[in-house]
Amino acid sequence: MRIGFSVADRSDAQLAYQRLKARYGEAPLEEADYVVALGGDGSMLDALHAIMPRHTPVYGMNYGSVGFLMNDAHEDQLIERLKAAKPAHISPLRMRGEDMAGGKFEALAINEVSLLRQTRQTAKVRILVDGTLRLEELAADGVLLATPTGSTAYNLSAHGPILPIGSQLLALTPISAFRPRRWRGAVLRHTCLVRFEMIEAEKRPVAAVADNMEFRQARWVEIAEAPEISLTLLFDPDRALDERVLIEQFSN
Repeated sequence: MRIGFSVADRSDAQLAYQRLKARYGEAPLEEADYVVALGGDGSMLDALHAIMPRHTPVYGMNYGSVGFLMNDAHEDQLIERLKAAKPAHISPLRMRGEDMAGGKFEALAINEVSLLRQTRQTAKVRILVDGTLRLEELAADGVLLATPTGSTAYNLSAHGPILPIGSQLLALTPISAFRPRRWRGAVLRHTCLVRFEMIEAEKRPVAAVADNMEFRQARWVEIAEAPEISLTLLFDPDRALDERVLIEQFSN
C-alpha cells in the first residue's frame, strides 16, 4: 500500500509526519493509493485540492483545532485503519466570475463559496437561482453557498443549516444581513445554478472566495456543482461523517 502525506505547517503535525513516514514509508501524491492529511480541516481541504485530478481517497488525522473532517490522531495500525475506513463521496462547487476590470476567474470549492465585503461599506448583492431573480437586493457583510461538507464550517457560524452528507442540497446563507433583516437564507437543490450580481460594485467592493482562493472586486459570480468531480474522504467506522453531522445537529 502506497501512502502519500499532506502536512500542515504545525510542529505537532510535522513531528507526526516524520514518525509516520519512517514507519510506513512515503509515496509521491501522484503515485499514492491513499493520502493521509495531518493537521486540521484546512489541511484536509488542501489535500483534497491537491489530489482532485486523481480522485485518491484522503484520510485525515487531527493535529488541528477543529478537525470535523478528521479522524483521531492515533499512529498505530494505520494500514488496518485505512482498509477499514468508511468512504464519504462529495463533489465540489465550481465558481466562475468576472472582476471590475473585466478579468475572468474560476475556482473549485469543497466547503463553500463566500462573497465578502472588502471595506467598511455594506455589500449589496442581487441573487438569481436558475435564471430567476429571487432577491433584488441583499445588504449584508456577505453571502455564501455551502456544500453539505461545508455546512458545518463557515455556514454554521453564519447560522446556516447543517446539511446531511448525501442530501444533494446546498445552503445559501447571508452573513450578518442588514436588509432584508429577517431573511435567513435558503436550502437549494444541488443542481441549481446560483448567480450573484454586485450592486454599486465600485463603491462597495466585494471579494469572492472559494475555500482558500480569493478574487477581489468581483462584478458577478456564478456557482454550480461540478458533478464530474468525485472526491472520497475516509473515516474510521466510529467517526463516520454522516453520524458526526447528526451529532452536530443535536449539540448545544
